[in-house]
Amino acid sequence: MLLKLGLFFGTFFFMEGFAWFTHKYIMHGIMWNWHESHHVHHNDVLEKNDLFSVVFGLVSTVTIIVGDLVPELWFLFWIGLGVALYGTFYFIFHDIIVHRRI
Repeated sequence: MLLKLGLFFGTFFFMEGFAWFTHKYIMHGIMWNWHESHHVHHNDVLEKNDLFSVVFGLVSTVTIIVGDLVPELWFLFWIGLGVALYGTFYFIFHDIIVHRRI
């Protein structure tokens, strides 16, 4: 159980560095056409940048499902949960508290 919790929380904390890297080099690079909407004032409920949440949500969901259904890949379940927890925290703190989107 300690290994599972280590994977879960380790992934959660790893995601902060991954998010920083993705934001700096991907979102402000080759995926600027999605991310630019995050830097432009608008009154819409959604923005093109929200597609990143969809992508990370799909990765997390698929990882959880594969980790649950394929016994040899059990560790993916805990990694997927760590990504999901990070996404939840990111949404609450970044989108709701910082940007006041709700």
